[in-house]
Amino acid sequence: MSTLDDLARRFDGDRPHLRSVAFHLLGSAADAEDAVQSAWLKASRADAQAVQNLTGWFTTITARVAVDQLRARQRRAEQPLTDLERHPGMAAPAADEDLLRADAVSRALLVVLDRLSPAQRVAFVLHDVFGLPFEAIAEVLDRSTDSAKKLASRARAQLRAGPAVAPPRTAEHARIVAAFLAASRGGDIPTLLQLLAPDVVRRVDRVLVPDDVATEVRGATEVAEETRRFTGRARAGVVVLIDGAPGVAIAPGGHLRALLRIGIGDDDRIHRIDIIGDPDRLRTAALALPDWPV
Repeated sequence: MSTLDDLARRFDGDRPHLRSVAFHLLGSAADAEDAVQSAWLKASRADAQAVQNLTGWFTTITARVAVDQLRARQRRAEQPLTDLERHPGMAAPAADEDLLRADAVSRALLVVLDRLSPAQRVAFVLHDVFGLPFEAIAEVLDRSTDSAKKLASRARAQLRAGPAVAPPRTAEHARIVAAFLAASRGGDIPTLLQLLAPDVVRRVDRVLVPDDVATEVRGATEVAEETRRFTGRARAGVVVLIDGAPGVAIAPGGHLRALLRIGIGDDDRIHRIDIIGDPDRLRTAALALPDWPV
């Protein structure tokens, strides 16, 4: 690489990839942009003459910056400052959603990644999502190669905490939950009435709804009609396993804000919807990705 201008052109060409790496690691578009800019400053001051794989070198520098941010965040016990915290409400942060769409990344993956330790998250994301060799990941984490492999393995186990092969009823229930979520997004009342049992009960933590919304609603028609008011929230939803059972995580920008536990009867209709927003209850729920398509 002969000049700084040449290096800058190569870095700019890799910038979308580097933003994606940083976003997966940090879970925030704003933090990802900061990490990439810091990575450029480091790269521009280093001697790149002997670097054979510039994309890999840029990726390693970006990952190191992101790891430093994760460790600092953990020391301060902070969550990423997203647009959601700047402007309270349930609307999805536009910048984060743009990254999710651009990368075709599952919001469910980002939700579950938040449950991993920083080292586990880094090892899994860099290897399983972006294909970095464990030798490079070990260098980023200041660990041995074997340690990096073990971190990624533990992350995979936590991400797939459910059974390797879903029981037939569990897989069917996941499809019912997915159909409910799709109908809720579109305000599809006829489909919702088919999915809901006549005596369905919907309960919600008060923290999630305004005072004019009841914390308990009974009856299929009432519950279905209510979904029209919350289609925006449904668009931020994704099917996950909640304590081993299919449910919905409301996660704008991949950041968990609510969980829907869905109770399904032997008639394959939804009889209970419990919407959880209490921080302690969210924190203790075990979340995992389904191993089967929904």
